[in-house]
Amino acid sequence: MGPVLAGVLQLLALVAALALAHVPLGTYMAGVYSSDRHWRVEKWLYKGIGADPDMRMGWPAYLRGVLAFSAAGVLFLYLLQRVQGVLPLSLGFRSIDPDQAFNTAVSFVTNTNWQSYSGEQAMGHVVQTAGLAVQNFVSAAVGLAVAVALVRGFAGSRSGELGNFWADLVRGVVRLLVPLAFVAAVVLVARGVIQNFSGIHEVGRFTGGSQQWNGGAVASQEAIKELGTNGGGYFNANSAHPFENPTPFTNLFEIFLMLVIPFALPRTFGLMVGSVRQGHAVLAAMGVIWVGFAGLMMWTEFAHHGPALQLAGGAMEGKEVRFGVGSSSIFAVSTTLTSTGAVDSAHSSLTGLGGGITLLGMMLGEIAPGGVGSGLYGMLVMAVVAVFVAGLMVGRTPSTWARRSAPARSNWRPCTSSSPRRWCWCSPPSRRPCRPRRTPRPTAAPTGSRRSCTPIPPPRTTTARPSPV
Repeated sequence: MGPVLAGVLQLLALVAALALAHVPLGTYMAGVYSSDRHWRVEKWLYKGIGADPDMRMGWPAYLRGVLAFSAAGVLFLYLLQRVQGVLPLSLGFRSIDPDQAFNTAVSFVTNTNWQSYSGEQAMGHVVQTAGLAVQNFVSAAVGLAVAVALVRGFAGSRSGELGNFWADLVRGVVRLLVPLAFVAAVVLVARGVIQNFSGIHEVGRFTGGSQQWNGGAVASQEAIKELGTNGGGYFNANSAHPFENPTPFTNLFEIFLMLVIPFALPRTFGLMVGSVRQGHAVLAAMGVIWVGFAGLMMWTEFAHHGPALQLAGGAMEGKEVRFGVGSSSIFAVSTTLTSTGAVDSAHSSLTGLGGGITLLGMMLGEIAPGGVGSGLYGMLVMAVVAVFVAGLMVGRTPSTWARRSAPARSNWRPCTSSSPRRWCWCSPPSRRPCRPRRTPRPTAAPTGSRRSCTPIPPPRTTTARPSPV
């Protein structure tokens, strides 16, 4: 089998797996965030943090919850890194410097997971597991909660209630991310990813000499790293390291983990707003962009220009031989379009057009399908803007998901709604009862009147005729 055919078959297998998971996972997530029941473990967590899961929040309270939780996460992760030197299982590593600790804390709490350090040479087991891995879970859950709150805003009443942030956060972790990450970690361990708390080992090299390697709870962190579209690797080589990603199967499986929740969220959206077709439209936009980018990336990386690329079967510089061009191209497109940040090849070694594809994916806002939660609400915001601009171009009031993009304040005008004529203030197209004008003489129009308001004609003037003499 040639490398081109192998890459195409991997892409088709990935599309088929995502299609099989779309309906059940999307339906399950809609049930998770629409349920009124609380599991026993969730009640314990609510009691521990002092939250009332049944209290409905408007957007100011919901926003305060997101910001307060994120600030607490930054502070906790920063302090954990600063005291690493005195923690057990630190592998002899010193505490992280203040600037590096703050950078890492903000990066992981915001689901950015940008790393300027080598994980196997700086972070001990406690910081990796209790700090970074925990933030991989909760930062993804916060993204899901924000996306669900936006969907409720489209689907709910005009009361402005968006649900409860603490309930959405806990349910996202307990009912969704932890079970899926557990299953994914078991699969990764079965395929060769390490999972231990061993210390530093001295190993020999083929070229002579030796080097030091340390173990760690890699499989559990690798699972949520991809599932939550986080991206921060246990090792400096990230998903190109054989301890994190040893085989072509694990490589394809990790791509699937990156994409499965973002591609299932459009169905969740469609079910929550009561229109599955709307979810299909969002899914189609995401899928066309992702498949188009993946196909274009594979084409440019497989292009044989020059004897070196012909002998290698494609642009193999910076790519793992065990993955090849096809799988590395799919991984590069998926990680940039989902804002994950995990890599199994050197993106700086991509061809000119291949590097441009990854940059274009990031410039689009990483919405196809985007990160966990962030991809959906990014796509919805773009849809609202597109509908608004289209409405302005055709001269009609924009409407999206039964919501009109119009000012909340009505422009009242004097009108009459019944006979005899009475002064009132009505809002066109007069879908509300007319309000009485605040003057001494006027009286209110009949309650429940649905007639369209018409301007009051000017009073007629009559001239007195002279009486005959």
